[in-house]
Amino acid sequence: MDDLIRMKHKISRHIEPNNIETTGRRKFLSRIWKILGLVALAELAFFTISMLRPGRKNLKDHPELNFKVAGNIEDFPINSVTADRVNKFFLIRSEDGGFLALSLICSHLGCSVLWDKTRNQFVCPCHSSAFDRVGNVINSPAPRALDYFPVLIEGGKIKVDLGQKKSRKKFENNQVTYAI
Repeated sequence: MDDLIRMKHKISRHIEPNNIETTGRRKFLSRIWKILGLVALAELAFFTISMLRPGRKNLKDHPELNFKVAGNIEDFPINSVTADRVNKFFLIRSEDGGFLALSLICSHLGCSVLWDKTRNQFVCPCHSSAFDRVGNVINSPAPRALDYFPVLIEGGKIKVDLGQKKSRKKFENNQVTYAI
């Protein structure tokens, strides 16, 4: 009878619920640490590979890459606004034939502005800033006019200097480029 009690006591000690919880918790924590270790290794591998890859070329170090050919003069009708979303600018051709390249980034918080042809103005969808055809502020909260890029006309081609974005308080006539 004593043997039976001792055996029952040994069995109950191994099957005791507290012991099962401890073993389950240990397995769970062990798995979590293994998963976290694998994630850390993956991050280390990604970081190492990204450091070994060549980076983007800096436009200031390579002035020949600054200029984006927008097209021929004839491609832009008088009194037109043409968006180049890839290079983030609008090319405006005024009534007198001059060219002005405006940044499509709002001077308030950096949202992309849109050209509203019906109202003849640029509109920022984020905070309702509005700009006239030459980039001057019509409706705040934008603190200043849209930035502009210098335009160069060579051999009938319109080139925009993306490496020299210029901020300004308002539009001035010297910001427009004319074909000679």
